[in-house]
Amino acid sequence: MDNSKDSQDNRIKQLKAFDATKSGVKGLVDAAAGGAVDIPEIFIRPPDELAEDLEVTRTSLRIPAIDLNGVDHKQSSTREKIVEEIKQASERWGFFQVINHGIPMKVLQDMLKGVSEFNDLDVEVKKEYYSRDPERMVKFNTNYDFYMSRAANWRDTLVIDMLNSYHLDPEDLPSVCRDATINYLNHLTKLVDILFELLSEALGLETNHLKQLECEKGRTIACHYYPACPMPEQTLGVSKHTDASFITVLLQNQVGGLEVLHGNQWAQVEPIPCSLVVNIGDLLQIVSNDKFKSVIHRAFGNRSQARTSVGCFYHGVATPPKIYGPIKEIITKESPQMFREFTVRDYMMKFYSRRLDEKSGLNYVRI
Repeated sequence: MDNSKDSQDNRIKQLKAFDATKSGVKGLVDAAAGGAVDIPEIFIRPPDELAEDLEVTRTSLRIPAIDLNGVDHKQSSTREKIVEEIKQASERWGFFQVINHGIPMKVLQDMLKGVSEFNDLDVEVKKEYYSRDPERMVKFNTNYDFYMSRAANWRDTLVIDMLNSYHLDPEDLPSVCRDATINYLNHLTKLVDILFELLSEALGLETNHLKQLECEKGRTIACHYYPACPMPEQTLGVSKHTDASFITVLLQNQVGGLEVLHGNQWAQVEPIPCSLVVNIGDLLQIVSNDKFKSVIHRAFGNRSQARTSVGCFYHGVATPPKIYGPIKEIITKESPQMFREFTVRDYMMKFYSRRLDEKSGLNYVRI
């Protein structure tokens, strides 16, 4: 008798049974109706992963917080200081938080409130959006790698996939979060333009270099909801991974739970009110020829509170196919080309065809 095959068959049955409810992790919590929530086996992390966690220490270091106040004054000492801070953070951490970024507090609060209110909808309403169809632009589900992962993550996600189509019809969004989402994305567009300018300057390039590469063109917006979890140490909200993006901009509520691997230690990202978290993705590490780092990160749920976050992933141009590769101006004798050219479409197809926590996709294109 092959016990491992029986175990795998049983796991697939459990995954299918959960998925068939179309009610997500929150559906499990709501079904407990105030009683204790039992975490299903499919969410429990494997023993070897839990053991490995015990070997990695935590650090009290914090990712840099960068004040963007005065960033509009080009050729000023303030802007030069901001560029230098972004350069250092992108090279050493791959992560930073931005404050005074110009997006009003109410816009941020309304966006997070919209995510919570969508997840609080009657399950029959949410079921209309529940889908694993890769062609569907707006969909709700639990974990894109649900059937591939070793352990499912304790989160539900409303996804807005604008990788192949850059036009979003507001009517496709759930009405409960429609206006807040459109308003937030409109504000974010201006900030992301500024961030790509600063990153270009931090690489020693012309201000509009990354903009000319259309790094901000294709977007995926992931509105994550992590219900309160009775055993957050047994299951992850998001498995450790790097992002398949140029940059990711994350809005999160004050619950916390995000951790970044820095010098082989986990650093907690303490939420700063009204801040946004920015991280370098794989694609920017490639085009920067390894100067900027896409680093491993993960997130935990919280024992007593729901965590909400909105990640906007900027992928560049996927359709029609556009060739990207290390920026020629950065390649020198001292820094020879480290990566092959690639298309975003190929990179993303590989990303979505594997488990989230598998080794970085950088291995596909490293020379």
